[in-house]
Amino acid sequence: MGKVRVAAFSISLDGFGAGPRQDINNPLGVRGLELHEWALNTEEFKKMHGQSGGTQGVDNDFAAQSFENVGAWILGRNMFGPVRGPWEGDSWKGWWGDTPPYHTPVFVLTHHARPPLTMNGGTTFYFVTDGLESALQQAKEAANGQDVRIGGGVSVIRQYLFAGQIDEMHLAVSPVVLGEGEQLLSGINLSELGFIPFKTVAGEKATHLLLKKG
Repeated sequence: MGKVRVAAFSISLDGFGAGPRQDINNPLGVRGLELHEWALNTEEFKKMHGQSGGTQGVDNDFAAQSFENVGAWILGRNMFGPVRGPWEGDSWKGWWGDTPPYHTPVFVLTHHARPPLTMNGGTTFYFVTDGLESALQQAKEAANGQDVRIGGGVSVIRQYLFAGQIDEMHLAVSPVVLGEGEQLLSGINLSELGFIPFKTVAGEKATHLLLKKG
């Protein structure tokens, strides 16, 4: 049976999973890209974006493992793009160009209906307007026994944590201090939710912390 998991989600030393003031020029918020420096030059990241080369090692291994056995994704609307309010046709198709890196069904939480958007490489975005539970149910059905990956952003992960729906988390702790932005775990008692750390691995540019329900 598939798991519901968070994987390769980057946070700063002071606990932020995104920077402040997201916009078209700052998809991850101001300075948010610094959280992902550990992944950007890996072989896996470059392969995902149709490039060659890249570094190998611990960080690359974790980047690759984050995509293993994933049958569907869930994203928040902010993760899909900076557009607010009702959709204006198909003018916005995500940050990733014509071939997004997901290659599975992706369920986007939103308050505004929109027809499914089929992209190259096997990615279809489905826009879910009736809440977290519906998105998860649809994602599990689409995953067909594989894992459902909660891709973010911060708000979506927090909501699924509070709902008790996440089985495992892999957090990549980057050596960055943001000082402001979106706190991932503030006010969340992971121990009370049943999480225990079961592995910590030092990578080249991040420390990888793995937690699961005990």
